[in-house]
Amino acid sequence: MGKSGMHRIAAPAAFAAAIAVGGCATDFHYSEVVGFRYFKTNIDTFPVSINTVDGRDYIGRAPVLIDPGVRTIVVQGPPTAANTNETQTVQLAAKPCTRYYLVAVKQSPLEAEFTVKIDYEEPIAGCTPPPPAAK
Repeated sequence: MGKSGMHRIAAPAAFAAAIAVGGCATDFHYSEVVGFRYFKTNIDTFPVSINTVDGRDYIGRAPVLIDPGVRTIVVQGPPTAANTNETQTVQLAAKPCTRYYLVAVKQSPLEAEFTVKIDYEEPIAGCTPPPPAAK
């Protein structure tokens, strides 16, 4: 691939990065949801796929940017021999400028059933939460 081919790939990435950095400096306050394990040593937790948030499809995206507030999230658990697409619907009260690591908790790696829990939550660097509402 020549220089022009690399430029076409790099330009959209640079543009997206500029928008993301600029977005945090404005009044856009967002949250993020990922289906990765934060704590790798918990042997009863497994990664999940974020399928939908409030009915919008996000399959294959990570992280998923969401608006703060109560969100309805459908996650797909890890596949098993008996079931390859077990899903759970959870409610998440997302705080502004916070990243949530969601995981599946299973009694056994062979079971299809799981529950969803927040493995960890952390502030998003560079994102400024909105000021408190005046009373």
